[in-house]
Amino acid sequence: MHALSYPDKPKPGDRVAVVSPSAGLPALFPEVHELGLRRLREEFELEPVEYPTTRVLGAAPHERAADLHAAFADPSVGAVLATIGGDDQITVLRHLDPALLQANPKPFFGYSDNTNLLNFLWRLGMVSYHGGSVMVHLGRGGRVHPATAESLRLALFTHGEFELRSPEEFGDEPAFWGDDGALDHEPPMRAADEWFWAGGDGRVVEGPSWGGNLEILSWLLMADRDIAAPPAYTGTVLLLETSEEMPAAVEVYRILRAMGERGLLEQFPAVLVGRAKAWDFARRTTIEERHAYAAQQREAVLRALAQYAPDALVVLNVDIGHTDPQLIVPYGGTIRIDPRARSITVRY
Repeated sequence: MHALSYPDKPKPGDRVAVVSPSAGLPALFPEVHELGLRRLREEFELEPVEYPTTRVLGAAPHERAADLHAAFADPSVGAVLATIGGDDQITVLRHLDPALLQANPKPFFGYSDNTNLLNFLWRLGMVSYHGGSVMVHLGRGGRVHPATAESLRLALFTHGEFELRSPEEFGDEPAFWGDDGALDHEPPMRAADEWFWAGGDGRVVEGPSWGGNLEILSWLLMADRDIAAPPAYTGTVLLLETSEEMPAAVEVYRILRAMGERGLLEQFPAVLVGRAKAWDFARRTTIEERHAYAAQQREAVLRALAQYAPDALVVLNVDIGHTDPQLIVPYGGTIRIDPRARSITVRY
């Protein structure tokens, strides 16, 4: 695997691309999208540039790929930000021109279904950023969460190191965008469990990162899309998180078991697992049910890693997934995990 490089960063006042390579939800919730764009301008001093499919629901995969090509190829664009995730970005991959993207490196920000593109850019040797969403994070009701805003700002504009910090509170129950006044107030928050540390031999682990949303990784593996041979991941920090679809613990275990059988899990000396989102509009769980879901997922992850990567250092409940706030982490960039200091430091 060739070394990954950090693309140049934008500066305040620069133009940034806002694209919808997954779901075109700005078409359904324009107020949320406009709020995210306004905050990009006013709070981050960046000028968003939209493309033909940014606000189109159900755009054809080749059309979404064309927008990505245009965004990356435009020399006046300093970064590329996804509006939101979805569930079919895998269909866009076959239409992407790797030579064009590789010749025009730019910081890309996205998570969830955007794991597809993060992994694609990783294979091209380009560091990108897991996290950040124009609609979910910049369009958050009330205000952008301060922890999200801090890490997003640093990831956008700086090249230095940043120590991730566990928040005192978090949320997994967002407002329904279709409700009147949904954007007027911050979503409910509750006390956050501390990060859960397990495994390892006490030594610091440092390496480039790879991974993303577990469900999307499973689809990439099933479709045999752009997943390298296991040795390419040796020494890499694995990032894992699950979506609002709340996969059962047994399914989480089975996906990780399959990755273990493929020879992947044993390559990773450290694993960071996102705080589990345990509430959704289609499944309105109680607090007790959420605690139980998170505990069951933790046990499933630890069970699989004990079988296939018994020496790995594991940190769970890290705020890199579908919960609020979300911390931005480099994808392919350097992450250092110190179990004695209980610290996670990323290089933006």
